Amino acid sequence: MSNQENQFEWRDEFNLGIDVIDKEHQRLFKIINRLFSFRADEKNSQWACQEGIKFFKAHAMKHFSDEEAYMASIHYAGLKEHQRIHKDFRENTLPALEQELEQAGYSAKSVDHFLGVCAGWLIGHTVTEDLSIIGKEERKWENLLPGEELAAIKKVIIQLVFDMFQLESHVVSDVYGGERFGRGVYYRLIYGTSQNEEKQEVILVFDENLLINTVGKALGIQTNKLDSMLVHAARYTARQFVGRVIEHLPAVASYELKEENLLTYEEFRQIFEKEKLQVSLLFDTGAGYFAYCAIAPHLLGTGVCTPIEASNAMSEVEKYLSQRAEQDKGGQKPKVLLVDDSATIRQGMTELLNKDYEVSAASSGVGAIRTIALNRPDLVLLDYEMPVCDGRQTLEMLRSEKEFEDIPVIFLTGRRDPETMIKVMPLKPAGYLLKNSKPADLKKQIDAFFEKKKV
Repeated sequence: MSNQENQFEWRDEFNLGIDVIDKEHQRLFKIINRLFSFRADEKNSQWACQEGIKFFKAHAMKHFSDEEAYMASIHYAGLKEHQRIHKDFRENTLPALEQELEQAGYSAKSVDHFLGVCAGWLIGHTVTEDLSIIGKEERKWENLLPGEELAAIKKVIIQLVFDMFQLESHVVSDVYGGERFGRGVYYRLIYGTSQNEEKQEVILVFDENLLINTVGKALGIQTNKLDSMLVHAARYTARQFVGRVIEHLPAVASYELKEENLLTYEEFRQIFEKEKLQVSLLFDTGAGYFAYCAIAPHLLGTGVCTPIEASNAMSEVEKYLSQRAEQDKGGQKPKVLLVDDSATIRQGMTELLNKDYEVSAASSGVGAIRTIALNRPDLVLLDYEMPVCDGRQTLEMLRSEKEFEDIPVIFLTGRRDPETMIKVMPLKPAGYLLKNSKPADLKKQIDAFFEKKKV
């Protein structure tokens, strides 16, 4: 940032020495500075920002394409990683920021957040990944976990956020670059064992408002700022959170917490810039942002699956077919259709059941009818409270079709009031499950339903 308030200046260390790329980077900086000027013009700020952001987005996309074309022309080894980072910014980060702008009505705060993230991303990407094109920097994202293992960690985190705080979160970036968002709290945990020197280091980055809106509210603390009680409560909540994530990683499930630190942003950046991260995810919860970063190189050898390449394609396909054959020996799994408008509930219940059942999912009553027509289930788990067409109306539609009238339906509900249950008794549901029950209890009741059917 230059001395002139809200202006970013181009510095010599941003230059790669590649004329076509350097000129495009400078243009992107000028566009960001122009957007700051639009933001200051209150009279026309929303319209000007909307138009300016469209221009920035279009120009950034063209720049990404030109930069990738240049890397391809020199046969740059890091092209695929670079494409992945560009794709993540284009398909995850920018859409999330644009949605925030629209929801906030292009308020000054939301525009500043948009510009701060874009500028921070551009600076960070220029002085790390782009400099690696000319050999001045090591490629930062070449040691990320394989896609499927990263996806599994994302699912676990999203489910935990919902379980612990009832917040629907989604991934904003697969390659969070350490940019500031809001007033951050940086919490570092180091796990290991006494048997060897291997360790896993996790850094959680929280928007201060997120901690106030989650941990603070859970404690009944009436404050709009961090205090010592809230920080201590956040520490122990974070320890439980990370512990639950680690439980899902077989290679480090037995690790114990060895050290913890609260970091300044500068200390966080030093670690971030020095280390190569295996996980660097940014999430939006609707109540604030948080990042989950992990440094654990030994996890790279314990991925969920092996990437198929020319050298191993035949053996991997044979292994895949062998695994399918083994699964077929176990017989056909019972089919369960899960109907819920919450993506988090659908994801969590699918993970809970898919070992023993063939699980499909629908997000609405209409979607459920369509799915049932295509693939008749042995059991429907039906959310009672859905918008537009709720669980009772969906079951009425099912019972009105002779072909579907005998399909067993168990309601998923957060309600305990008998009046709700009495209303649906004429529709003959097969039972009720409380959503806030422990996962093991939910699974036990579903297993018991199928065991009873065998008798």
